[in-house]
Amino acid sequence: ANFTHHQDTNRLIRAWQKPELVVISECFWTAAAKHADIVLPATTSFERNDLTMTGDYSNQHLVPMKQVVPPQGEARNDFDVFAELSERWEKGGYDRFTEGKSELAWLETFYNIAGQRGASQQVTLPPFAEFWQRNALIEMPENAASAQFIRFADFRRDPQTHPLKTDSGKIEIYSARIADYGYADCAGHPMWLEPDEWFGNAKPDQLQLLSAHPAHRLHSQLNYSALREQYAVADREPITIHPQDAHARGIADGDTVRVWNLRGQVLAGAVVTAGIKPGVICIHEGAWPDLDLAANGICKNGAVNVLTKDLPSSKLGNGCAGNTALAWLEKYSGPTLTLTAFDPPASP
Repeated sequence: ANFTHHQDTNRLIRAWQKPELVVISECFWTAAAKHADIVLPATTSFERNDLTMTGDYSNQHLVPMKQVVPPQGEARNDFDVFAELSERWEKGGYDRFTEGKSELAWLETFYNIAGQRGASQQVTLPPFAEFWQRNALIEMPENAASAQFIRFADFRRDPQTHPLKTDSGKIEIYSARIADYGYADCAGHPMWLEPDEWFGNAKPDQLQLLSAHPAHRLHSQLNYSALREQYAVADREPITIHPQDAHARGIADGDTVRVWNLRGQVLAGAVVTAGIKPGVICIHEGAWPDLDLAANGICKNGAVNVLTKDLPSSKLGNGCAGNTALAWLEKYSGPTLTLTAFDPPASP
């Protein structure tokens, strides 16, 4: 339940209210933490020991992540939190959870398992004590081969010996297996299906809303940081508007605008540019939700998923299909609403 990336935010909020108790472990005062009944403050990677790999896909290096500072405030390592919870759940739970090992002992266990698996692939790791003491990354030896990796190269070279994992062993334009599922929204071959919301069924004055990936952050990460000053408009998430649509609504570059549909409403900062098609507006995904319940639930930070529909891509894929929606747009003329998305929790 991610308040930033779940489509139809208000629907998620209604669902969130059904459980009797919501407990969350968090490092930051996110929207999810704000909606929880109990928040267990967790340590960041600077406050704990860990292991990591560099490269999301390449996994080029194994790196020791040593604790830099002690846990701040009341923050605790997840390992310690769940060990203590286990003991409170039942006597002896602490020892059963930790198996008698400390945080560092568990890291050594994981490291040794990796070493055993690496040995079967001719990768030799130094003893854990040496690795931890040196505090230096270990480069994986297969990097040179990985740099030359070509997907399906074996299949292309010899399709008979190296077939693909399809029914035919080939690249399939038509899949009899998928066709046999009988899904109305996912045939056995690529085809165009009418979107749930698009120009073809738009109501008067509605615009096509896109929710593209942001260029200044990774999804919602660092939305609270000083980097936000480089792209925020009127202290809101920017919205790209074609001059034709802006002129028709009396909107100038830099204005605060209201974007709404039946699912919700948001405030955004206008960026008027010919770089977008007439009839189309765009708000990047990832802004932290900041709903003002005293102002009809309007999101003051421009979180686009307040407006998108919670609709799966297909019955087969069930992926996210929140990249487009229909919405109305106008220059905001209501009372000044101060952004509170990044305010810290109130002190006791």
